[in-house]
Amino acid sequence: MDRQTFIWGRSGSRIRKTQRWVERILLLGLLLAALLLFSINLESLPLLGWEKTTIDLVTGNIGKHTVGSWQWFYPSLQAQAYPQDPPLLHWLISFAYNLGGNGIWMTRLPGAILSAFSVPLLYGIAREIFPARRSAIFASLIYLTLFPVVYYGRLAMSDGTGLCFFMLVMWCVLRSRRDLRYGLGAGVGLGLICLSKGVLLGLCLLAIVLVFLVWDTPRLLTSGYWWLGWFLGIVPGLAWYSIPLLYSQTSIATSTIDHSLKPLWLAVDGHTGPPWYYLIEICKFSAPWLVFFPCGLWLAWKNRNWGWAKLVLVWTFVYLGAISLMVTKLPWNALPIYPALALAGGAQLADIWNWPSSKSYPRIWTISLGLMAVGAIAGTIYFISQSTNYFLPAISTSFALTMGISAILLARRDLQFIFVLCWGMYISLLLFMASPYLSGDWIGNLS
Repeated sequence: MDRQTFIWGRSGSRIRKTQRWVERILLLGLLLAALLLFSINLESLPLLGWEKTTIDLVTGNIGKHTVGSWQWFYPSLQAQAYPQDPPLLHWLISFAYNLGGNGIWMTRLPGAILSAFSVPLLYGIAREIFPARRSAIFASLIYLTLFPVVYYGRLAMSDGTGLCFFMLVMWCVLRSRRDLRYGLGAGVGLGLICLSKGVLLGLCLLAIVLVFLVWDTPRLLTSGYWWLGWFLGIVPGLAWYSIPLLYSQTSIATSTIDHSLKPLWLAVDGHTGPPWYYLIEICKFSAPWLVFFPCGLWLAWKNRNWGWAKLVLVWTFVYLGAISLMVTKLPWNALPIYPALALAGGAQLADIWNWPSSKSYPRIWTISLGLMAVGAIAGTIYFISQSTNYFLPAISTSFALTMGISAILLARRDLQFIFVLCWGMYISLLLFMASPYLSGDWIGNLS
């Protein structure tokens, strides 16, 4: 009677264990690839003005005071309060200095690590909304090889840190559809955003989440766990803004709130632009994945009754509309929109994978990649003629080969173009980030 009569119980358990191991290996592989790309050669890029301010705040104020002092929460710069950024990233950099000493590499390392963790977080988001793992893998690889995400994620600025916490909130919100306790995690993520990027990004995130849940899962809005999580999450941000009032520091409280909300109606340091400013930024720096983003958004619109499509549409257009209406225009403010575009692109690539072999690809894809290859070849010729160092020609050659081979595979309707694009873009970005040519010219163009 101890014999096993049926075998499907053991088989199902074995399949589930295998699936868990596959998930762990994929997450580990994405994390290691991201850590390498985000942390290599951090010290070669000259410091931006915003980074110099961060270093002055950390070394000149926070590092000279004991933990818990007033300067740790409201550091001053040149004897004046500097409430422009909440202090979370400053704390992390200060702890990094204690561990590894002062230096450019240690200054940028905390933000780079948190930015790298946003890659497996995006994979987790994609696994929550897509029925097939293939879509999640494609979306993660697109996100990993987006130039703006890598470039700004490597800097000692709070934008990469805020992007990581933004993704954490979205993952917890999606998980809470199956387990209400994850609503508490979403609240924690919101609190971390308010302490790293300020209340404005937190309000944008809250608007995206509310619109998505009203459209997709309205029952969550009646959950006590969900509202308790958001309440606990917003408390740290509210405390940071209101504590100065309790200590009769009215000037600090007023300045903190003013700096947080001023980008809505005033151009900070003259950074302004037309309403389509961020559309231009996305078009300039999203190659080659920009080719697939419009098709991915159109696919989401056609499938807007599905949860993944609702999230992509709400995330993309609510956030893009919010930052476009702000008077202040800064290129790194567009960072939180790239995960949504990566999800759209991943859905499009997964859809292509299931197309019948007789269906032809849009010719504009082949033409666009071919033009990128021609431009990269021209760049290679120029760099060889102008430079005695072959690092820049190697980078442009890698990009040219990636685009050229992908265009040929697209013309032949060969699905291998997806892997060539992902691997080639990763190698090209790795070569660029490892090169000594992250110069002031690039900084001037991007910041």
